Amino acid sequence: MKVKFIPIETLLEMKENNAGFRLVEVLSEDSFAEGHIPGAINMPADRIKGMAGKMLKKTDTIVVYCGGYHCPASTNAAKILMSMGYKKVLDYKAGKKGWKDAGLELEK
Repeated sequence: MKVKFIPIETLLEMKENNAGFRLVEVLSEDSFAEGHIPGAINMPADRIKGMAGKMLKKTDTIVVYCGGYHCPASTNAAKILMSMGYKKVLDYKAGKKGWKDAGLELEK
């Protein structure tokens, strides 16, 4: 079970082409409320096991992200989701920091 990292270009391309994926921020509700990548839903990493079944389908393409390269939460969340049987899980490793560093806006 390997985690697949995607760069910001892949995420932007998926958004531009309406690729039909779920973007999931795995940080706390407070962090999500302060600003998140447009279109994201919030599933804190420590609650992902309980929330995934209600919010995601096993057939969904799921892109998880957290604070940035220094943050392990998105990779951990990707592994949890894959262990639960989600097949198409991608980790946007640059996270919120990479999004902001690219000059892109966060949504509140």
